Amino acid sequence: MKRVLLWAAVAVLAVIAFAAVLPDALAPSSPLSTDVRSALLPPSAEHLFGTDQSGRDVFSRVVHGAGRSVGIGLLATSIALVGGLLIGAVAGVAPRGVDAAMMRVNDVLMAFPEFLVALVVVAVLGPGPVNIAIAVTLAAAPVYIRLARVQTRSLRLAEHVEAARILGVPPVQAFLRHVMPGVLGTLSVLATIGIGSSILAAAGLSFLGLGPSEPTPEWGLMLAGGRNVLGQAWWVSVFPGIAITVTVVAATVVGRVLRSGRTS
Repeated sequence: MKRVLLWAAVAVLAVIAFAAVLPDALAPSSPLSTDVRSALLPPSAEHLFGTDQSGRDVFSRVVHGAGRSVGIGLLATSIALVGGLLIGAVAGVAPRGVDAAMMRVNDVLMAFPEFLVALVVVAVLGPGPVNIAIAVTLAAAPVYIRLARVQTRSLRLAEHVEAARILGVPPVQAFLRHVMPGVLGTLSVLATIGIGSSILAAAGLSFLGLGPSEPTPEWGLMLAGGRNVLGQAWWVSVFPGIAITVTVVAATVVGRVLRSGRTS
């Protein structure tokens, strides 16, 4: 059952990745072209996901929105992983006082929900896709820092690392060759799950009007754009919402399977 779920999730992510990279190959029309005469048409053979208030094809907008929505999540997670790896590794080898000070600051950030931290950062920096990526990165990084620090302190005392030191391998070389790869492997599994959380956080900020502006096709923005017509045209909001949900669930499934395989 676990294998079936894994491959189903991988297939979903592959389709989403294809849509993000080559949206024109899947979308039947431009996500920006309007036709007020075709406004709020229900799903049909011509418009698979119906049309929105401006007559734009919702399917095309969902497909083209994959690149922006997933891209922000990938970018934020990648930067959080690299930054967390470096800062956590430094804390893991630093003197006790420095390590304690770094972790106290990190623990304060971890005490707040990630979305709240991202919301505060965007409020300070201002709206926009770049600032959303920065906000989501800063909100996600503390978890990676904490895990990297724990893994670093554990692996640097491992038998194979001690053996390398006994054989005369320079400390820095032993650390980079035998400690960092193990830490990176653990963080990579966490990042697979974190991608979903980052996509969800970015979509939430866009829903609140803090991300891209109209008429940009972005899932959170599309979700917000259809809330006023939800009673008469459910498809305007529902399909972007499904895209967000499916992407987050698929990424989480892959991450959890990888994590269970790593710990078993």
